[in-house]
Amino acid sequence: MTQDPFVAHRSLLFTVAYEMLGSAADAEDVLQESWLRWAGVDQSQVRDPRSYLIRLVTRQALNRLRTLSRRREDYVGEWLPEPLLTSPDVAEDVELAENVSIAMLTVLETLGPTERAVFVLREVFEMPYGEIAEVIGKSAATVRQVARRAREHVAARRPRVQVSRSEQQAVVERFLCALRTGQLQELMEVMAPDVVLVTDGGGVVAAALAPIHGVDLVAPILARASRLVAAFDTTPVWLNGEPAGRIEIDGEPSAVSLVVEDGRVTRIYVVRNPRKLTQLDEPTELAR
Repeated sequence: MTQDPFVAHRSLLFTVAYEMLGSAADAEDVLQESWLRWAGVDQSQVRDPRSYLIRLVTRQALNRLRTLSRRREDYVGEWLPEPLLTSPDVAEDVELAENVSIAMLTVLETLGPTERAVFVLREVFEMPYGEIAEVIGKSAATVRQVARRAREHVAARRPRVQVSRSEQQAVVERFLCALRTGQLQELMEVMAPDVVLVTDGGGVVAAALAPIHGVDLVAPILARASRLVAAFDTTPVWLNGEPAGRIEIDGEPSAVSLVVEDGRVTRIYVVRNPRKLTQLDEPTELAR
């Protein structure tokens, strides 16, 4: 029996929706809506199921993104993407790993819904301009202009220095060790002077409501963390295709993702909102 194209491409379709939305829960909802629409299609008339399904999922994700954009304006504190536990294999596709990283998804949040859709479809999934035009309801010429603006916007905000996975892993493990043991001097040495700490508690758990800038402020806050609770532990894991960390604070998980440049941590993203930590026990399959 031939496998249904939707099932065959499910990991790809989830990845499209997740990159559009930054939320696994919303991506799953989009896939459910798309499945119902796909079930009503005369599939014998679909020449390229993969492209058709990507377009279908993108339209549904775009509709949801426009609604979510309004909701996120009322979010308590900083909004960060939902972290996904992934296998180290995801990192072998360097471009995919870079584009699903927490740092990149945070940059994509600064794009409008249309710009984000165009960027994801063109830069990540290499969809032709004509097909993207069908999805968003604009001309191919307009899509080219939107793609150029989105590329420039992302390029101005993404990390400028690319590091090897081995270097990233070494710095992450050094950071997690210093965090676990509360070593102030070691934390100051592993972080850049202009490091930025961003925490997402969603108004549910304690977290800074705005980014904290500078190693002189960030290091003491992190050094005190392990001393303020009865049980504090850190574990290296792979999140969104990159070396990262899982923190257990009195048995409650948090996820930490780092941006590393020139051997030091320049940005720290900590997700504490429990509603965003449901994907930390089983690896999520991502594909493109």
